[in-house]
Amino acid sequence: MLRRFGARIAKARHSMRPSRRVVLMGLVFVAALVAWAALAIISSDALAWRARVVRAKLLGELPELPLADFVRWLAPESPVYLGDLAKNPNVVSAITNFISGKDSVERGARLYGTSCSSCHGDGGRGKSGPDLVSFIGNNTDWTFFAAVKWGRPGTAMSAQPLADREIWETHAYLKQRLLDTSSTEGTPAMAAQIKVEAASILESGKRPNEWLTFAGNYAGHRHSHLSSISKQNVRKLRIAWVAQLRSTNEFLEASPIVASNLVFVTESPDGVVALDAATGKKVWEFRRPVPTNLPLCCGPVNRGVAILNDSVFVGTLDAHLVALNASTGRKKWETRVADFRDGYSMTGAPLALGDRVVVGVAGGEFGIRGFIAAYAASDGRLLWKFNTVPGPGEAGHDTWAGDSWKTGGAPTWTTGAYDANLNLLYWGVGNPAPPFQSKERAGANLFSNSVVALDSGSGELRWHYQFTPGDEHDWDAVQQPVLAEIPWQGQPRAALLWANRNGFFYAIDRQTGQFLFARPFAKQTWAAGFTPDGHPIVRPEAKSSRKGTLVSPAVGGATNWWPPSYDAGRRLMYVPTIDAASIYFASEVHVAKGERAWEGSTSIFSGNQSALASIRAIEAGTGNVRWEAPLERGADITHFVGGVLSTAGGVVFAGYYHEFLAFDSDTGRTLWRIRLGARLNAPPVAYAVGRTQFIAVIAGNTLFALSLPPMD
Repeated sequence: MLRRFGARIAKARHSMRPSRRVVLMGLVFVAALVAWAALAIISSDALAWRARVVRAKLLGELPELPLADFVRWLAPESPVYLGDLAKNPNVVSAITNFISGKDSVERGARLYGTSCSSCHGDGGRGKSGPDLVSFIGNNTDWTFFAAVKWGRPGTAMSAQPLADREIWETHAYLKQRLLDTSSTEGTPAMAAQIKVEAASILESGKRPNEWLTFAGNYAGHRHSHLSSISKQNVRKLRIAWVAQLRSTNEFLEASPIVASNLVFVTESPDGVVALDAATGKKVWEFRRPVPTNLPLCCGPVNRGVAILNDSVFVGTLDAHLVALNASTGRKKWETRVADFRDGYSMTGAPLALGDRVVVGVAGGEFGIRGFIAAYAASDGRLLWKFNTVPGPGEAGHDTWAGDSWKTGGAPTWTTGAYDANLNLLYWGVGNPAPPFQSKERAGANLFSNSVVALDSGSGELRWHYQFTPGDEHDWDAVQQPVLAEIPWQGQPRAALLWANRNGFFYAIDRQTGQFLFARPFAKQTWAAGFTPDGHPIVRPEAKSSRKGTLVSPAVGGATNWWPPSYDAGRRLMYVPTIDAASIYFASEVHVAKGERAWEGSTSIFSGNQSALASIRAIEAGTGNVRWEAPLERGADITHFVGGVLSTAGGVVFAGYYHEFLAFDSDTGRTLWRIRLGARLNAPPVAYAVGRTQFIAVIAGNTLFALSLPPMD
């Protein structure tokens, strides 16, 4: 039989032409290869996320998951999907209900009727038990799942005899009820007319229950006058509510605005949401899709909105400014600030003042020509524009060699400060392009790496100070300007304080721009000192080179965009700080508009140098470091810092990696900490609803609001 079978195969082979045999064999081989590759990819991805989740469990990062359930949920086709824990090891925010569809909702309705309606009423609106539709709207998917599966200790809610999929189907039904109710009933907050007068923002210190501008006030202090949360009770702080923000980003950098008991926050890359400040319940959301081919240096980030009168303002990643109705989220107007095809984007929070909205632009890595612009808050008309790279006939143009000004960079991608008495706007400017070599752009390259003081009404330059002339180390001067009154030579002085990315803490007369002093607040090896008029004395050996030059600070800076805070009563500025070094390389490079300017020059982190991440308290009048609170030591410090908030309760809050911490304002002693399970790269804010003070901060893409337990 085998011989006859072999003979048939041989006959078939001979009857097939050689070319057809080759083609057929090739197709079979390619199909097998594709199938094998697809299987390998699927398997490797599935194994990779499971390995990361198992590691997190072994490290104790997932205590909410019982071991038996955890093992069962790792299986393929499990109704409880753990894959998102690989990126965000926070059970509360990462485990969500992926079960949906008409059939699942209908099964959920039947399950609800037999298991839940006797306590929670028909339709989930409450009976002897609470309103589950509202519960769904105010809590994460996991919170509901855990309550049903294991009950809620101390309440009448006991564990229910439902399978995991049945719990999710019940959740899907209640979620559909929530959506149906929201679309027909609306919410009380939407009917309220929100209006924040310009005078209210000017007097923000008298309205501590709200957070009305990016830094809390125009002076850039990021300091709350609320004191309910204090050194004595901060250890009792706990999560009051969480809101999962609709974002595909691994982490967000937004600082919320709080007004009229609503929290306004961006959901990068394309959204804004308004939440009830007491519960986190969504009131409205706005979505505006952006192109997928945007030139972005550092991810699709956005740092927040501004509010003025009845409007919320947001800059978009494709460089548009949009005004929304603060009560409803409906768009009022939109204007193009720049063309994203030329490398422009917008990532900073606007600054609203008087009758205008001031914005900056990002895109220095793509050969833009930076600027700051003001638009009418009423209709989006351009009021003025100041170029941070001067063109022909503009002051400072002679500090750029040849045509390098056309692609000079100097972006303005963060938010400035404002002195209403002087009518001056202070804004930081980023580095020139290309970042690590200055041959093609020889000169000081004004107004890169500078602070510019502009007349807020006209945009005219009143004065400037350049921190790092002709920068070759990517040390943007985009830190938060801080306005403060300091003692200087026996007299009070209206000063501008600046902890710069280049490692120096500066004090400058904010009316005239006169240099007062500069002191290193972090490790630096690039400057030997300053001339009396404030020009840095650069060490020749600190210039970037073809073979590489070791310099401190590292390329990420001694600090970065992370906002500091300033306690005027203590005259202390609290600054996120990194002591580290980089090796800087320079070579020939050509910059074209819209193209990335990193090619041919770069830097690498120097891993063999000791490094330290910390929060430092700096004396405003001297620049001396009063205390230091270490966050991490080692050779592999990564710059995951979120910003700082100080409070009248004597507490300083800051985030680092997955931890949110509280420090003693006077000593730097750690008072409290909590792991939020995701990267904290956003600054915290403080506000109050009634007598309850909240601290709000984003970790990953989840907004956490923390408060003291009742009666504290």
